[in-house]
Amino acid sequence: MARLTLFLIDLVAVSVLVFGLYFPRHRRRDLITAFLGVNVGVLAVAGSLTSSTVGAGLGLGLFGVLSIIRLRSTELDQHEVAYYFSALALGILGPLGGDSFWLAPSLMALVIAVMYVGDHPRVFRSYRRQTVVLDEAITDETALVARLEQLLGGRVHAATVERVDLVTETTVVEVRYSLPARSALPVRERAVAK
Repeated sequence: MARLTLFLIDLVAVSVLVFGLYFPRHRRRDLITAFLGVNVGVLAVAGSLTSSTVGAGLGLGLFGVLSIIRLRSTELDQHEVAYYFSALALGILGPLGGDSFWLAPSLMALVIAVMYVGDHPRVFRSYRRQTVVLDEAITDETALVARLEQLLGGRVHAATVERVDLVTETTVVEVRYSLPARSALPVRERAVAK
C-alpha cells in the first residue's frame, strides 16, 4: 500500500511541476507530453526494477542513455532541460524512496520547490539573453557593445560574435544584458509603480 501511495504522490508532484509551474510560465504545449511521459515511464520501469533481480542501476543507466538521445534530438532551452530532469528525478524517487516512507515525498517536494524558486519570473528578471542580427559589420568590440547597449536599452554584460559578414554587412551576436530595474517590470507592474 505504501508503494502505491508513493506512486500517487509522484503523479501529484509531476502534475504540479508540469501544470502548476512549467506550462503557466512557458506555454510550450509539446513538452507537456514529454515531461509526463518521461516521468511515468521512469516510474514504471524503476518500480518494476525494484521488485526484480535486475539492479536498479541498469534501469537508471538505460534512462540516462534515453535522456541523452532525447536531449540531442531537438533543441531545448536550459530551463526546459531542468524541467525534463526534474520530471525524470520525480519518477525515480517514487519507487526508490528508500526505507523511510517520508524520504521520497520530501525529496519530491524539494525538487518542486527548487524549480519554483529557480524559474520564478521575479528572479533576475532584468537579465536577458538574445541573438541579435545587426545590419552592419562591426569588428571593433567596443563599438559593438556601444551599439548593442543603444539598441537594447540596457547594459551589455557579454557579447559573443557568432558571425561577421563583410559582404552583406551583417553581424550576428549573442548578447547577455540587463535592463534598468524599472523597464524590467512587466507593463502592468510599471503602471502600478507610477
